[in-house]
Amino acid sequence: MPTADNKTEKPKEMIRVSVSEAARLFGVNAQTIRRAVAAQEITYVVVAGRYKLNFESLVKWSQKHTTVKNKLANRGIGQFVGHWKIKNPLYSPNPKSLQSKEKDGDKTEKNDETKPAD
Repeated sequence: MPTADNKTEKPKEMIRVSVSEAARLFGVNAQTIRRAVAAQEITYVVVAGRYKLNFESLVKWSQKHTTVKNKLANRGIGQFVGHWKIKNPLYSPNPKSLQSKEKDGDKTEKNDETKPAD
């Protein structure tokens, strides 16, 4: 019987990728991915005779292996992160907006110091 907590909790969306897609994303050879699957380091399902890898388990696997992590940064999707232009400050704050907030914070602190205590 479901509890009240389960009603508000949304099911986790599962992202699955193929072996070749994972190899391209992480900048490694497809055989490296297949070895990790054989070693049961990556979770997967078989759909129409093809492996569909759980993306979350792929990320966890890549972070455990230093060489894969480095390849992700240099040859995989990580090489493009610096070029992404995300304009929403909630996700990628502009350094100028951070500096202006810090300056505003300094002004309010100075104003608080100069006000007489009640």
